Amino acid sequence: MNPRRPVILSVFGTRPEAVKMAPLVKALAARPDLDARVAVTAQHRQMLDQVLDLFEIIPEVDLDLMQAGQTLESLTARVLGQLEPVLEHHRPDLVLVQGDTTTAFAAALGAFYKQIPVGHVEAGLRTTERYNPFPEEMNRRLISQMATLHLAPTETAAAACRKDGIAEEAIHLTGNTVIDALLQVASNLPEQQAGNGRTLLVTAHRRENWGAPMEGIFAAVRAILEARPDVHAVVPLHLNPLVQEVGRRHLGDHPRVRILPPLDYLPFIEAMRDATLILTDSGGVQEEAPSLGKPVLVLRSTTERPEAVTAGTVRMVGTDRDTIITETLHLLDDSEAYATMARAVNPYGDGRAVERIVEIIRWFVGARPDRPEDSFTPGARPARA
Repeated sequence: MNPRRPVILSVFGTRPEAVKMAPLVKALAARPDLDARVAVTAQHRQMLDQVLDLFEIIPEVDLDLMQAGQTLESLTARVLGQLEPVLEHHRPDLVLVQGDTTTAFAAALGAFYKQIPVGHVEAGLRTTERYNPFPEEMNRRLISQMATLHLAPTETAAAACRKDGIAEEAIHLTGNTVIDALLQVASNLPEQQAGNGRTLLVTAHRRENWGAPMEGIFAAVRAILEARPDVHAVVPLHLNPLVQEVGRRHLGDHPRVRILPPLDYLPFIEAMRDATLILTDSGGVQEEAPSLGKPVLVLRSTTERPEAVTAGTVRMVGTDRDTIITETLHLLDDSEAYATMARAVNPYGDGRAVERIVEIIRWFVGARPDRPEDSFTPGARPARA
């Protein structure tokens, strides 16, 4: 009779989680001494499915929880309730969650209730403002209190875990799996076509930017286009009606704007590669774009990713219309300032985060005797896509 292999259950439900977990899920599944399984909540159904298809991941469990107009309260309750029998049936030795979504928080809470160890991928990100971003900042803080294994992508994140009172032996410095995913898919991109001008890639969707901040963002983009006739804008517009209305009102009639539906992961990586400059309130883009040599202006007042600011790969500009215009035109007009940001070293990964995490998990569940050493040095430059 074969001995039971440790069961590792990865739980995720949104596209950003899926992107960052996909290379890890594949690597865990390739280990003969681990029994790797996947449960998805489908918190975001369509966007999740395209990542599962891209990475050829077939979940053992699909809770299919997404509902129109779902609230944080109802989603949290559904994840907790429907994940309970899954945990009972699979009896995992470790539950892996990623980041700071409602799925990650509720899955960690469900595992905690069953006294199952939780591994937190991308642990330690903080803005220190409890409502900004909302609800992500509180989600990741609460997950940290329930997790047993803290897989920190950078030394800054590891230090935040220590500040929260987490024991040193529970913290592991790994790099960020998003760079592993990016480098894996970048080789499948078609050749870049010669353009007829410069392109801004613009994404804005965060809750804290709804209303007046969103008005400032899209008004600024229009003003930039009017000021520089050779500049075009590609705007994958979030499906939320609040974002759609503002974006289309400001940009829908402009001849040098392409308003698109939210892009699948591979086309979005291509859009980042082809852009001259990226304006975004996304967290993941702050990590990905530097590996493609693209400067990023962050349309937020806070960031849980300060390493990029320090490294010079991103700049915080907030949502004030005039500030966005000034900072964007500066980079478009000053080739030296642009090149300084484009050449800055990505602090988030070297493409080996998944390899490190797999070995940490093997040690944690007893599949290898010695604890792996933390070998990631922030600032290592990943191979260019």
